[in-house]
Amino acid sequence: MTKPLKRHSSLIPFSQDHHFGLLLSWKICQGIRKDVDTKRIVDYLDYFVQHHLEPHFQLEEKLLFSFLAKNDLLRKEAEEQHASIRSSYEQIFEKRGDKDRLTRFADELKAHIRFEERKLFQYMQVELVEEDLEILKENVEDMHQKVQEEWEDPFWEG
Repeated sequence: MTKPLKRHSSLIPFSQDHHFGLLLSWKICQGIRKDVDTKRIVDYLDYFVQHHLEPHFQLEEKLLFSFLAKNDLLRKEAEEQHASIRSSYEQIFEKRGDKDRLTRFADELKAHIRFEERKLFQYMQVELVEEDLEILKENVEDMHQKVQEEWEDPFWEG
């Protein structure tokens, strides 16, 4: 097993966002495990998608992925995963979600984050030249907004 690379500073804000994405998955699963009304979970998911997840996806698509060729296989896989996750949450919102759909969404999001952290970011750190990583870092500093959650209903606490 190879030792993981230290995360380049240009990618750290994306990894910090991913931490909150993993927390979202955990909160959904906690809510389901504690038999919380799915409306409360879906309301939180709607808030999180609009304020955090969608802006994160857009930043990755507009900025991060632009450093890879359009036909790069890992870029295409990440973009396909974004499309699939968007489709999943749109279905949840249209149908107000059920526990199975919410669980599948949480699992899909967690797998996507793991893919980006373990494969895509490692690959980018090896493939991109330092100059590109520094340009990425400057752009991320200008465009990235840290997750600051403002939610009144901590349904995951039980």
